[in-house]
Amino acid sequence: MVTDLMSFYKGDQPGHTPGLLPDPYYWWEAGAMMGTLIEYWHYTKDDAYVNATKQALLFQVGEYDDYMPINQTRTEGNDDQGFWGLAVMSAAEYNFPHPKEDEPQWLALAQAVFNTQAARWDNEHCGGGLRWQIFQWNTGYNYKNSISQACFFALGARLALFTGNKTYADWADRSWDWMEKVKFINKDKNWAVYDGAHIETGCTNIVPYQFSYNVGGFILGAAAMYNYTESAEWKYRLDSLIEGVKVFFTGPDKNIMAEVACEPVKLCNLDQQSFKAYLSRWLAVTTQWAPHTADIIRPLLRTSAVAAAKQCVGGDNGHMCGMIWTNGKYDGSTGVGQQMAALEITLSCIVGQRPAPLTADTGGTSKGDAGAGSEDIGRTEPNRNWKKITAGDRAGAAILTAFVIGLLLFGIGWLMVDERSEKSAMEQFNGSYASTMATIAAFAGPGAVAAALHRKDEAVVREKAVGSDSTSERSGEKEIADLPPVVIGNVRNQEPSLQHRRVSSMPIGWPHNPSMRGSVMYDPDGIYLASGTQSRVDLASLYKTPNFSRPDLISTERHSQLSENTNQIEETRRSGENFHDSTETGGSTGEKNQVVDGTNSSTEHDSSEGTTSRDVEEIDRPAENGVSLEDKGKGHEAPVEDIHHKEESDSSPKESESSGETPIVTK
Repeated sequence: MVTDLMSFYKGDQPGHTPGLLPDPYYWWEAGAMMGTLIEYWHYTKDDAYVNATKQALLFQVGEYDDYMPINQTRTEGNDDQGFWGLAVMSAAEYNFPHPKEDEPQWLALAQAVFNTQAARWDNEHCGGGLRWQIFQWNTGYNYKNSISQACFFALGARLALFTGNKTYADWADRSWDWMEKVKFINKDKNWAVYDGAHIETGCTNIVPYQFSYNVGGFILGAAAMYNYTESAEWKYRLDSLIEGVKVFFTGPDKNIMAEVACEPVKLCNLDQQSFKAYLSRWLAVTTQWAPHTADIIRPLLRTSAVAAAKQCVGGDNGHMCGMIWTNGKYDGSTGVGQQMAALEITLSCIVGQRPAPLTADTGGTSKGDAGAGSEDIGRTEPNRNWKKITAGDRAGAAILTAFVIGLLLFGIGWLMVDERSEKSAMEQFNGSYASTMATIAAFAGPGAVAAALHRKDEAVVREKAVGSDSTSERSGEKEIADLPPVVIGNVRNQEPSLQHRRVSSMPIGWPHNPSMRGSVMYDPDGIYLASGTQSRVDLASLYKTPNFSRPDLISTERHSQLSENTNQIEETRRSGENFHDSTETGGSTGEKNQVVDGTNSSTEHDSSEGTTSRDVEEIDRPAENGVSLEDKGKGHEAPVEDIHHKEESDSSPKESESSGETPIVTK
């Protein structure tokens, strides 16, 4: 069994870390496994794994010899540290081969673990107890669990027994009293030991799961306290816990160990698969510290050992052990926990043939240190050991920074030199100095870039909104922000905007040619009202324009004429007749535009009047150079330009005039 257990451990091989199990096993279980190997050496006197065990125990002690290695701060909890502390406590009690004199000793390591945990005793929340986690950022820092208290309690009791120091015993008493106070140990429920509770509820909302290692840890500590004090009170507590532990023995005769919280439903996780190993180990030691319990405990251990051995027939080698012992069949699972549990329950059967754990008075020779672990006492954040920054460090950093910036600027200047230019490098540099400084300023102050972009956006807005503020004030009409929300496709824009929102896929400023689009609609970009019952003509009447344009973009005189024509259009529409808008501009202009529920039909051209339907689109163009659109029809030739494409040639108006058409202004 021990060989199969060691097949999972590679820490003693080149290229691997001593004291660590491979993924997915956590650091704490490696410490528990070292405890199993110490027990194996104690019971069998086989020293095949002594060196690997010593190497692992000493490699993981951490910087301050208290089992808080910096590489485990991501996962280490009080219970994790506690399992390593219990392992070295066993090494001290069994006189496991001592480390070298310049290395930390087993007893001192156990004392260091205890000292650091005693400093974490938390009276502020729930009136005492240890948190599950050590470091604040780890999940479970707000949880107080029984196994953390059990490790601390058992370690204190065993240190009191080994050293005779009453301070350890006082801490053990305090731990027990707190467990009873918060009812993690429930005397009214057959001495059940529950898993724990969160501090937000004052530890009143207890997680009611019972795991075998929780009660096992308190049985171990109670046995040590009974041996240390020989008091009736501790005997009663110990006997009561042993009566309560029977819940973990099931099977036809209620005498085979099982992890009752998860085995029946086959939901035991990686950690829980090893819990029976610790209950087996601690029950066996209890029979030595409290011999009167042997008649109850040892029969349970023997029947469980036989059941465990029967199912160790799995794996490729035919003798790997599974987790479930109650049915005599291999359950198909293998792992460190399964092998450790089977080995521990087997070793427990020969406990009567081995001496009890030693103390300093009975032959224990491990050296201690009552102040061990002081550097980590009370620490809830890892010690980073950063070097203090000196004035020399700052000066060196400044020089290095200046040097790097100088190289960067030199490189930029070198890249900007044009080898084909007749100018010298210095002349080129002087010519590009302003651009370079602007680039540096842009990088140094992102706000300048944002401001420039903002000014550019404002220019675009002003270019699109060609009406002046004074014109808007004179119009006295509603702004676009007062319009109903619009729908673009199937998405409604509920936020008002002071600008025309463009959704056309065509580029801004793309010429709108009525002969190609077949429409003289105002809305070439496809923007429709949110309300399906409101037609374009309804909205046009609201704005006093027949084509959904803003009145502040129209000259005052033209706006007055269009408002009058709009009223005529409304009267014609109400009578159900086809309506025509015949607007006289200088006695020679007329328009015909048929509007049907938001769609436009093709435009008719009145040759006798000399006008086209494009005049409908022209109404959004403001008066230019003091000449209104109607004045243009009277013989005044106003300059025309696309407000989005100023690059169009000045010949466009002349071409339009020669063709007899009025040029179109693209919006």
